[in-house]
Amino acid sequence: MNAPSATVTLTIDGKDVTVPKGTTIWEAAQGNGIDVPVLCHKPPLNPVGVCRVCVVDVGARVFAASCVREAENGMKVTTSHERLERNRKTLVEMLLADHPAPCEKHKQTHTCELEKLGERYGILQPLAAGAPVPEPRFWSPTFMSRGVAPDDAHFAEDQSPRRLQKGTDFSNPSIAIDHRACILCDRCVRACTEVKHNNVIGRMGKGYSASISFDVNLPMGGSSCVNCGECMISCPTGAITSRQEAGVQLETGDKLTVDEMLQIPIFQGISSEFLKRNEGSVVRRKFKKGDVICREGEFGSTAFYLLKGTADVFLTTPMAHVKSDKKQSAGFFSKFKHLLAGKKEDPREEGERKFIPIDAPVDLSLDNPIAKLNEGDLFGEMTCLTFQPRSATVRAAEDCEMLEMLRSVLQVLQKNKKFRDQLDANYRERALGQHLRSVPIFSAIDDPKFIDQLKARVELLHYDPGQPIIREGEEGDAFYLIRVGCVKVSKSLPGGEMVLSYLSRGEYFGEMALLDRSPRMASVIALDHVEVVRIRKTDFDFMLGWFEDLRPKLEAEAKKRKEMTERMTRMAPSTSLDDFLAQGLMHAQSLLLLDLERCVRCDECVRACSDAHDGVTRLVREGLRFDKYLVATSCRSCLDPLCMVGCPVGSIRRKESLEVIIEDWCIGCGLCAQQCPYGNINMHEFESNKADPSQPGVKKATVDRKATLCDLCTDLKEPSCVYACPHDAAHRVNAREFFTDLTIKQG
Repeated sequence: MNAPSATVTLTIDGKDVTVPKGTTIWEAAQGNGIDVPVLCHKPPLNPVGVCRVCVVDVGARVFAASCVREAENGMKVTTSHERLERNRKTLVEMLLADHPAPCEKHKQTHTCELEKLGERYGILQPLAAGAPVPEPRFWSPTFMSRGVAPDDAHFAEDQSPRRLQKGTDFSNPSIAIDHRACILCDRCVRACTEVKHNNVIGRMGKGYSASISFDVNLPMGGSSCVNCGECMISCPTGAITSRQEAGVQLETGDKLTVDEMLQIPIFQGISSEFLKRNEGSVVRRKFKKGDVICREGEFGSTAFYLLKGTADVFLTTPMAHVKSDKKQSAGFFSKFKHLLAGKKEDPREEGERKFIPIDAPVDLSLDNPIAKLNEGDLFGEMTCLTFQPRSATVRAAEDCEMLEMLRSVLQVLQKNKKFRDQLDANYRERALGQHLRSVPIFSAIDDPKFIDQLKARVELLHYDPGQPIIREGEEGDAFYLIRVGCVKVSKSLPGGEMVLSYLSRGEYFGEMALLDRSPRMASVIALDHVEVVRIRKTDFDFMLGWFEDLRPKLEAEAKKRKEMTERMTRMAPSTSLDDFLAQGLMHAQSLLLLDLERCVRCDECVRACSDAHDGVTRLVREGLRFDKYLVATSCRSCLDPLCMVGCPVGSIRRKESLEVIIEDWCIGCGLCAQQCPYGNINMHEFESNKADPSQPGVKKATVDRKATLCDLCTDLKEPSCVYACPHDAAHRVNAREFFTDLTIKQG
């Protein structure tokens, strides 16, 4: 027979109460219908007694926090009298002094526990009442008036460290953070740590500057948060709320319920609360053989996960680049034909590659740009995360079934260990070898034995936008191959940061420090959602030893990069020019200037450009002005070529001469033209007989688009625009050198 559990008997507000030993006063009161207000505690969390709103009178010298004080035999407890209520009101007033009223939670559901206590004690009027707020003691009446936005005058005037730190965080796709509404009750910390054991949320700072943080003070969306929603459920105020975004429903496809999603392996381990909040953000779609799922060049906002069947992924764009052949021709479309040139007609001397990078787990062969997607493949990832154009056309090779999802779901899936492990395993098994061989310098790495050894040893790492991958001056400990996304390579100079290059899928970095055992010469930062293959130094050295001809190739490439960096460093301006910087001229290494004191506006430069490019001018005699010079609208061959950022197929690149060119596989999406801040890239239409890679021999005449930009008339001694100017008014100059010399001459 079990021994009866120990109990204690006490009196609460004159009522005898018997509870098991170890029960707190607050639990004893609540269990017997006696309400004691509390903010920092909520079952099943362990009580901590930080808010002190739940204090009661136990006849001692000071009031006791009822959520942590255990009940004792014979104890007489009073939960409410004038002095207790006055103390509670003061505590609530002080908490409200640093709280936007109404907060988002109170606006939506009228359930902010702090504001409800404010209404209970007459500090705030209920929202529905519409009555004016009483004159407060501890805060600005303007700020606390109902309906005033939380970032109004009160926040603008308060420049304390805590206020500057407090703000909103919308980096998480489904949970919104408003640090301004946080009262540091730690309920979210305990929910994350004690209930879900995720250990993501903690406290940072001291005193008035203290706040909650995610991991090592990261935005919530960039942390290891798994979107379980437990912190949101536990928060007593509007500091952590559900983020309701417009357009979270996909109109096409079969909407999946939470139960149906949890039956799909990739959703196992994801919070049902999150899936419930995002119903409609993922749908099941079925495609018949031959159905087009998405087309290259189209803008999208979704990703696809292949559940059943296979699909073909390919490019339909002609493998050619826009080039002038200086021939005159009759007819509209025949003129367009002269603007396209493939490798046979116009071979490129630099940057030869065998594969085209696309937004899928495979690359496309340059000679035959088509590949297969299988069950378990995710494609359209970067389109979904960054809203960039589709990089390829995908068509069902057989009847297939797919999941289409929005960004909010994809981001959570990426943090789901089971799903991430599956994608990584697929990559190691099917794509790592091809990915290495797709980099021209590693094309010889085709030894299956070596690839098998490397598969298990490489690290697959993920970085969020703005996150540093390597820092200048660090010791070189690894080599990196970009698997997804785009990175910025930059170097620190006395005048600020200088961008050396933008790198995307299929490119690499980190080899220079490993080859010459020197510190990192530049920093590399993720520009969007980036995934890299990290090959440790020991494995990199092993690779160099296995393939003897690899080291000379890498050393030659490293030498070119180093020389380019030194050349760009020498070009850095040595004077401070506000207008020069404001107009972006600092980025131009080949700037077309028109001396307005000599120019007679004859437009010979424009006509010469048009004649040299078959009627399609790359020059507009308009633009910014500096001193007596007009900066004409024409490609500047920028040192910081923003046009290269985000190209879905990596077709725009910079030659060793720093000239920006567009490769044959440009899909005509227009993103580079949008990215160019100076309007110097145009989209040009042409006629082509477009072949379908999946149906050999089938061609159809269509009018398509390719991006065009100034080629600096590289086949002539000097640009046509400069040569044709009869008054010596047009000049191509290096902007940094020209304006620095000009400023020095002007004193």
